[in-house]
Amino acid sequence: MTMKTSGMFLILLLCALSGLAQDQKKPETAQPAAPLADPEVRKSAGAPVDPKSYVIGPEDVLAVRVWKEPEASGIVTVRPDGKVTLALGGDVQASGLTPEQLSRKITEALSNYINRPQVTVMVQAVFSKKYYISGEVNRPGAFPLVVPTTIVEALTQAGGFREFANQKKIVIMRGPKRLNFNYKDYIKGKALDQNLQLENGDHIVVQ
Repeated sequence: MTMKTSGMFLILLLCALSGLAQDQKKPETAQPAAPLADPEVRKSAGAPVDPKSYVIGPEDVLAVRVWKEPEASGIVTVRPDGKVTLALGGDVQASGLTPEQLSRKITEALSNYINRPQVTVMVQAVFSKKYYISGEVNRPGAFPLVVPTTIVEALTQAGGFREFANQKKIVIMRGPKRLNFNYKDYIKGKALDQNLQLENGDHIVVQ
């Protein structure tokens, strides 16, 4: 092999290696975004519960913590009759009480078994209170009613409107009642009192 031929071979080899290095540096194809959570999953999420104001209801999931007493601690679900079953204290009424009130009630129940029990009750998941949104919103489904929530806040939680949503004729179904909400007027500062706080079971329909 002549020197000229060797030089040509070396140049071709360097070009090939350079191209291979550039291919290795190419960014990977972006992965598609994860799908939105299923509405049945979203309804157990939500803002942290205020232990002083939130009222526990059936199907709520509670964490009962008794300091230095792991056998008396655990996760419990409020039964349809409104009670929870404790490892030591037996059945205790939970529905209709705040977490702080239930903590005091469990403390009384455990006092027969534990000397000066220190009890904390936290709401792990809310299933007893929820509202629904359907129609022309980006994330329709069921949502937990954990804290006071207005219509506008609920629409925001649902990801806002789709392209062809009628923002002037939103209906809130509350039992036999049909309440109207005009979002276009609201954002213009008109009829601000129509932005009501939602109640358990309310169904917002965006046409």
